[in-house]
Amino acid sequence: MPRHLLSLLDLTREEILAVLDRAREMKKGPGIYRSRILEGKAIGLLFEKSSTRTRVSFEVGAYDLGAHTIFLTPGVTQIGRGEPVKDTARVLSRYVDAIVLRTGSQSILEEYAEWSTIPVINALSDLLHPCQILADLLTILEKRGTLDGLEAAYVGDGNNVAHSWILASARLGFRFRIATPPAYAPSDEVLSKLDREQRSRVVVTRDPLEAVNGAHAISTDVWVSMGQEAERDDRLEALAPYQLDARLVALADPEALVLHCLPAHRGEEITEDVMEGPHSVIFDQAENRLHAQKALLEFLMAEPEWKKKLASR
Repeated sequence: MPRHLLSLLDLTREEILAVLDRAREMKKGPGIYRSRILEGKAIGLLFEKSSTRTRVSFEVGAYDLGAHTIFLTPGVTQIGRGEPVKDTARVLSRYVDAIVLRTGSQSILEEYAEWSTIPVINALSDLLHPCQILADLLTILEKRGTLDGLEAAYVGDGNNVAHSWILASARLGFRFRIATPPAYAPSDEVLSKLDREQRSRVVVTRDPLEAVNGAHAISTDVWVSMGQEAERDDRLEALAPYQLDARLVALADPEALVLHCLPAHRGEEITEDVMEGPHSVIFDQAENRLHAQKALLEFLMAEPEWKKKLASR
């Protein structure tokens, strides 16, 4: 059976930490880490939504590991003409060695995984964004040296990034506080996946001051995501009190890290001075999409020595 990454819950705690450690090794160099471990393999990048960081990091990452990528959109495939997911999944499984899927509904990802005989990787859905959080955790690990005792916070829309932070907390055991307006709170579907102990480490509040107080890392994201343009005015009004500004950063740990998955709308969810300020690690975070995804591709598509050692524990 192939290993998929539809959610961070598809990985154990040990596997997440091993992927992050491998990503750190790849990033250290010297120079760009390249190998031929995926030589002869092809990866289908099936993107139903636009992308900069996700597409480029997966294409470059695959190249660095010796694989070839094929970029597919609905407009140039039969998917755009209504071919069933189960048919597309079975056909692509006979052509390529993995599918990286950027789509809307999480259920579409799950259907691809059900019918695919190759790994399916969630490159973004409306519910979850696990690859982003791997890069975020890698960035925090680099800067702090450990994830032990982490107090993470998020302010803004309780979206796919926020949901993946919640699941990361469940897997890794750190504390996570999220502040959102009630209408944009995290999904009960995600919170219901947590057991009692995991749920005790997640605080959902309306108060951004409570969320960021003493936090080691503060994240935010755009208030109007792809497909939500018609809601723009309502969202901007409701989320205005949740802007990540200097006042909030001052309440966090003195060495707090500011994260944003990009693209950023300066003056909306984050201010210019915070975006470019001393606490910001946003562009390190963006770079780390490449390293985290290279390690993930190795884990899901090959049998490197580090994975064999992990399996033998």
